[in-house]
Amino acid sequence: MSGLLEAVRYLTIVPLPGRPAAGGGALGRAAAWFPVVGLALGAALALTDRVTDVLFSPLLAVLLTVTVWKLLTGGIHLDGLADCLDGLVGRDAEHRLAIMRDSRIGAFGAIGLILFLLLEIAAVAELAPALRWRALLAAPVIGRATPALVARLLPVARATGAGAAFRAGLGPAAPALALGAALVAAAAALGVAGIVAWALAALLALALGRFMTHRLGGITGDVLGAGIEAAELVVLLVVAAWARVGR
Repeated sequence: MSGLLEAVRYLTIVPLPGRPAAGGGALGRAAAWFPVVGLALGAALALTDRVTDVLFSPLLAVLLTVTVWKLLTGGIHLDGLADCLDGLVGRDAEHRLAIMRDSRIGAFGAIGLILFLLLEIAAVAELAPALRWRALLAAPVIGRATPALVARLLPVARATGAGAAFRAGLGPAAPALALGAALVAAAAALGVAGIVAWALAALLALALGRFMTHRLGGITGDVLGAGIEAAELVVLLVVAAWARVGR
């Protein structure tokens, strides 16, 4: 259970007793638990959606649900997405990594976050209530299964840092366990649409990782976080498109 506690400490703002495990590889060893944390987040979002849908107008309900989503994660993955976007303007790999380490957000990061959140809000709002809570349940699970896959298949950009520590602690079975758990959750919540969303989300996270590897020389913790956000958005878009085509 120590791996689960470590995953909860890192992926959410939920206060837990005790301290994070010593050693940078502890989070990598907890990677198989990431989808379980995602399931808990999804359950909280589904509950939030049901409550806000009763109390507020549809748009305000969606805005509040997405706000809770990002608050529960502490915005950690959005920070990674913004850093990756800012890093794209660098001259070379070293310059890009230096930009990504800067705590300040640049124009690319700010514009990218605004557009990303608008897409996410619009995708959630597009879904009918009976489908929306199931998509909200599945998306965090699928998104959090991707870091193990990306870190296993791609090199790291730096010998130190969150990405290197995560990869160093990653067990050989972690990608299969994480992806398998996400597939079960996706199929149970969304059926065939969930399986398609699971596959496309994993492929997009891996494609993003490969692109950033080309730009940076490898992956970083920011790249893994950006992959989670991208995968979650893909799930919402696939479910929204599936529902529209099936009308």
